Amino acid sequence: MTLGSARRLDDCGLTEARCKDISSALRVNPALAELNLRSNELGDVGVHCVLQGLQSPSCKIQKLSLQNCCLTGAGCGVLSSTLRSLPTLQELHLSDNLLGDAGLQLLCEGLLDPQCRLEKLQLEYCNLSAASCEPLASVLRAKPDFKELTVSNNDINEAGVRVLCQGLKDSPCQLEALKLESCGVTSDNCRDLCGIVASKASLRELALGSNRLGDVGIAELCPGLLHPSSRLRTLWIWECGITAKGCGDLCRVLRAKESLKELSLAGNELGDEGARLLCETLLEPGCQLESVAVGAGLLSNSREGAGLSSDCLGPRTRSVGQPGPLFTAACCSHFSSVLAQNKFLLELQISNNRLEDAGVRELCQGLGQPGSVLRFEYHAGWSAVAQSRLTATSASWVQAILPQPPE
Repeated sequence: MTLGSARRLDDCGLTEARCKDISSALRVNPALAELNLRSNELGDVGVHCVLQGLQSPSCKIQKLSLQNCCLTGAGCGVLSSTLRSLPTLQELHLSDNLLGDAGLQLLCEGLLDPQCRLEKLQLEYCNLSAASCEPLASVLRAKPDFKELTVSNNDINEAGVRVLCQGLKDSPCQLEALKLESCGVTSDNCRDLCGIVASKASLRELALGSNRLGDVGIAELCPGLLHPSSRLRTLWIWECGITAKGCGDLCRVLRAKESLKELSLAGNELGDEGARLLCETLLEPGCQLESVAVGAGLLSNSREGAGLSSDCLGPRTRSVGQPGPLFTAACCSHFSSVLAQNKFLLELQISNNRLEDAGVRELCQGLGQPGSVLRFEYHAGWSAVAQSRLTATSASWVQAILPQPPE
């Protein structure tokens, strides 16, 4: 087996038995910069074997993905030792492995080694609790080069988020992305997160979807977003229990922050009033959003929807909230004005809303204008009349996406 500078072996049906071949190939290809073994049933023994192939002093690996490889906490000791001898490794993907708190503790011991210069760590669906957050906070404090942390879909809850925020507050790192979706973040955590957003001018992406922040939490978060040093580009707050009231607070941020380009409010309880407030803001010159998601209905975090196998973890579908009140035809004139007049917006996702033919007719008036959005996502369940109108319009101006309705 020969390898180039990057090698993708994800979802190839590899098992422990083939790991010796991979390890041998790694030894004779020290220039390999990226290795993706995602969604293979390697297990702890197989991962150990692969890591042995990265032990050469001349190894130049920068990015390693072991996502969904049936790694357990018991295998983290070897991984921890490997991190101590890989100063070139910058990015490590370990999501969808049942590491647990004990495994995470072992991993962090390696991350704390002076020889480890990791910048990006993904730990989604790793069976972590609040107990894992203190070791992670210690890593954040010790690593000035750390740039991205993903802990989404772990039950770290309010106490764990508080510990992580304190670690970030104490850290000199220039964090660029923090992803805490479906982690049990509460409105009480939003004051801490506000401080992080205000103090970390490097932060570009904040993902808080599927947490019950509510309007109170959004009100606490917004002062950080409005801080002069905040340069946030992407904000994911889908299914967070936000109503029109919270949308009003967010609109003040949108008017003031030209740096904010992507916003997901999908699955929130905005209603037509929230849609009106949002659309009025999108027409103001200070708002330069390029992508907006306001679709209703449940968003799925299932492995199948993400193209992952279910071999290592078993069936996994997390309930991430309830559908908010759907937009109706009453708000479509506002969206139509945005589509016709906003010159920054490139993508609008409004799927899973029952806008009826009258509402779609309003939308088409906006979509029919030169220079309107390039990608408009609507629901395949809309009527044939509505779909034919949109398809005819989109033939000239937009790329129409027709997602299937949820089962």
